Amino acid sequence: MCQLCDATAPRQPSRRSFLAAACGAAAGLALGPQAFAKETKRPPKPQNVLSPDAALDRLVKGNARYVEGVSRRHDFRHEREALAGGQNPFAGILGCADSRIAPEYAFDCGRGDLFVCRVAGNFASDEMVASLEYAVNALNVPLFMVLGHDSCGAVDATIKSLKDNSTLPGHLPELVSAIAPAVKATEGKPGDRLANAIRQNVIDNITKLKSATPILNAAVDQGKLKVVGGIYRLGHGKVELIV
Repeated sequence: MCQLCDATAPRQPSRRSFLAAACGAAAGLALGPQAFAKETKRPPKPQNVLSPDAALDRLVKGNARYVEGVSRRHDFRHEREALAGGQNPFAGILGCADSRIAPEYAFDCGRGDLFVCRVAGNFASDEMVASLEYAVNALNVPLFMVLGHDSCGAVDATIKSLKDNSTLPGHLPELVSAIAPAVKATEGKPGDRLANAIRQNVIDNITKLKSATPILNAAVDQGKLKVVGGIYRLGHGKVELIV
């Protein structure tokens, strides 16, 4: 055969290369689709992958440690390293901006454990709902808690503004408008008016989050999300649940 024909003619595979290819294909079939599937990214804090009920139990136990003064030591250095590439908090907190209420302390949690949204009066504005929708849709957070507290200044200011028919300065009327339904719903009821309004405000915002379409209500209906409430007691730090 001429050199030109020899260069262009198709070569027959050797017996060794044929056997190697066959073994490789057989191994792939034996392993199944997993052999070719893209590796799933491991969550930065695997211990935070919880059911709604387990997440609530973890909050309750963390609060008990905080009340007793036996909070755990958190390794912030390694937490920073783990969280540099992502987050998977196990609970979302809609809390008051009051400086005395720090959810990470109150529930003895570390960085990356809680997705916290705070505003004076702990109410679910459109911005707060959108933030919590992100927590569910992108981060798969299984539990929300609306966290009020006793002696809330925002609720007290709303009560006084409605009673006196006065307008607060600046943007404060926006707080009054958001909290007013709870104040009006508890007017004339027995007991402490401020305490009643604080509790009702938590209940109202639990309902608002549960019914927020299209993301939060669907997650609640599918059992992927649980929404509860709590009242933080300033004197001893205990969070009283509202479920």
